[in-house]
Amino acid sequence: MHTLAEATGLYYEEHGPRDAPALVLSPGLGGSATYWAPNIPALAEHFRVIAYDHRGTGRSDRALPHVDFSADVVRLLDALKIDEVYFVGHAAGAVAGLMMALDWPQRLSKLVLVNGWSHLDPHFARCFDARLALLNDSGVAAYVRAQPIFLYPAEWSSSHSAGLDREAKHQIGQFPSIEVMKARIDALTRFDITDNYDSFDTPMLALAASDDMLVPAHCSRELADNIARCEFVLMDWGGHACNVTDPDTFNRIVLDFLRS
Repeated sequence: MHTLAEATGLYYEEHGPRDAPALVLSPGLGGSATYWAPNIPALAEHFRVIAYDHRGTGRSDRALPHVDFSADVVRLLDALKIDEVYFVGHAAGAVAGLMMALDWPQRLSKLVLVNGWSHLDPHFARCFDARLALLNDSGVAAYVRAQPIFLYPAEWSSSHSAGLDREAKHQIGQFPSIEVMKARIDALTRFDITDNYDSFDTPMLALAASDDMLVPAHCSRELADNIARCEFVLMDWGGHACNVTDPDTFNRIVLDFLRS
């Protein structure tokens, strides 16, 4: 089912039984619910899955006066009259989940942080700088064409090249404004919860891929090392978009944690 949440300006989709526990899927920097396509069928067997486009991206309201990843999720839940959810967030979506766990812990049952972080890491700061330079100096098409370098293992990217080319055409057509993307990147680089480690009480799983070339796995390990109720699981392979490149392993790990 595809629905636009008029009250919040956020596009969202619902999959799975309406009477099952609710599970929110929050995507990364690209902001599109379609990112979760390889995972939704497996997750929807057990949950009422709600996948949404971040504000300023995709099919949601493109105006972005202020970036507030977690408040948008809470507004969506209020519009749907859902009090408490399970939550899986990838990168920027993990930031949204951590912000919710700080400000609205009563709204979360469990939280999965996929390739997340607690503060700006020098390596992905360089990656963000490179992506911004591409966007500013070479434009949207060059930025989108470079995406697979950051997201996927080289072997996977090579073997899926034709599909990535087709996807790039769609992404270019749906790309947010450059101002919106800059605002989103700025919010992510300023994010820092290192002074709040002791404030978390939500059960969490920090899930990373060993070959993530954008957000190194040690960023997820740092979350688990410093947050009392946070577990750490490392996938052997998959890159930054490990839920896309190895969905079977990803789905199994996530479901084992959420259903335990």
